[in-house]
Order: sequence, then structure tokens, then C-alpha cells
Amino acid sequence: MIIERAKRVLNIEAEAIQQLVDRINEDFVRAVELVLACEGKVVVTGVGKSGIIGQKIASTLASTGTPAFFLHPTEGIHGDLGMLEKKDIVLAISNSGETDELSQILPVIKRYGNKLIVLTGGATSTLARAGDVVLDVSIKEEACPLGLAPTASTTAALAMGDALAVALLEKRGFKTEDFAILHPGGRLGKRLLLKVSDLMHVGEEFPKVYEDTLMKEALVEITSKRLGVTGVMNAGEELVGVITDGDLRRTLERYPDFLERTAAEIMIRNPKWIEADILAAQAVQQMEEHAITSLFVFDRAGDKIPRGIIHLHDLLKAGVV
Repeated sequence: MIIERAKRVLNIEAEAIQQLVDRINEDFVRAVELVLACEGKVVVTGVGKSGIIGQKIASTLASTGTPAFFLHPTEGIHGDLGMLEKKDIVLAISNSGETDELSQILPVIKRYGNKLIVLTGGATSTLARAGDVVLDVSIKEEACPLGLAPTASTTAALAMGDALAVALLEKRGFKTEDFAILHPGGRLGKRLLLKVSDLMHVGEEFPKVYEDTLMKEALVEITSKRLGVTGVMNAGEELVGVITDGDLRRTLERYPDFLERTAAEIMIRNPKWIEADILAAQAVQQMEEHAITSLFVFDRAGDKIPRGIIHLHDLLKAGVV
């Protein structure tokens, strides 16, 4: 019984969303055009469960390039309507379209001359009649067996809000870089914002020896810089090779006089590298692809003098991984 009830709920809500597909018409296009032409913000409003959906829609709009905020109509009629400017556009959500609190703020919206987009299931309601554009989010039935708790209706409103936000995102040409700027916190922001140049080791932190450096000195460099690796440079400070902890272990067996060998004899040529302006997340991918833990960093392809080095530990510490 429990499983059957849960499946029924999901089927009802899925049907509610599916029915919206045929309602994406010129009214939806008009709503997108109104928002694009808006010189202010999108002020989203609604009461109860519709208000909670409105908060999510406002948040999605704001995070995808359309300035927006949520205004609770109850607080609005007690002074918060001062947040509303004449250049703003209002997006009102009400399944019935007869919510008292929304009806009370309609005169102010009209007096200010704000354009009004309505998401409602009541095509002939008070709210719908006041709207400049009405998006039909009506449903056949709620998933609640009592037909009382907003379930399918809020799902439909939320889905329509997402459709509006994504359509606006694409029309604005909103890119990954724009998204990153608005999401600087958390792992998502770090993956989209941090570049290799932000995390690489430079200057005295950069491990390097020269082709004629004896391995006993190279071992000190690898140990002191604590990255498990050192670059090998020629006289012109160009990177010509790399020596890692793994190379040390392998060559100990091959060369009894290992410590007296030069770096040029032990190094691996053509070390892996990455450009400084690349996202740090791509450095992780490249390390995984080649099963390595560090990459030398150059300003651009074709350069021979490295700017620095980035290690997997840096990426882990920064929360990129």
C-alpha cells in the first residue's frame, strides 16, 4: 500500500509537469521578453506553499543571471512594498489566483505601472485578470488523497519557474564563467572559479635542479620542497626533465652509485604540464589521466621556462577535488 501510494504521487506530479509542455506558447515567449526588457529586478511573490516555491524561483533566477528577490505579500502590505521600484517586474504565484494578500498588493503594482507575470491554475481568477502575461500551471488533481495539500500544483509552478529561468539564461548568453562568479563558495564555486595560477607553487617554493646537479643534491631539493618531485633545468632555465619519488626508487636498483649520478642521467624527459590560465579542476582530470600527482605550469603552449608547479595536494586542500 505504501509503495503504491508513493508511486501514485510521483505519477500524478509527473503528469502535472508533462501537461505544461503543451502550454509553452506565445504567452511564455512574452513573459521571457518582459523580463529581458526589465531594467530593474524580478520581484517574486506568493503565500504559503506558493511562497516557498516563489523563494526557490527567485533564487534560481538570481543565480542564473536574472536579478530577483522574493517579497512576501503579507510583509508587503505592512511596509515592505517599499522594496518595489517602478522599473521592477512582478512575478506572482497562486494556484487559485484568489489569494487575499496578493489581491491587496495588486493596486500598488498597478499604480506603480509594474508589469505583472502570473503563474496560476485559475485562468479567470482575479490575479489572472490583472496579469500582463498569464502562465497556466493548472493541474488535473493534487497528489494529496484529500485534494487539500498543495503537491502537484506546487510541482507544476516550480517546473514552470525553472523553464522560465533557463530560457532567460540562454537568451542572456549566461556562461559557466558567469555562474562561477555568482557561486564563489563551496566546492562548486571552487571547481568553476579557481585556476591553476591560483594554486601553483612559484619562486622559492618551486623545486628545481640542473642537468649537472648530482643526485645527492637533487634528493635534498625533492625532500626540502615536500612535493615529491623536482624539475630539471638547463643553463637557460628551460625545463628539460623531471625526477619524482618514484624515479628515485626505481633507479636505486639500477645504479649502485645512484647518488653520484647527475640529474640528466636519471630524469624523465618531456614532463607533463598545464597552462596557468586553465581551471584547477582540469588539472585534476589531467593528473588522473596520466596517473601523476603534479604538473608543471607554463603561461602558454610552446613556452620553455615554467612559471610554477601544481600538486594534487594543493587541489585537495583547496577543495577542488
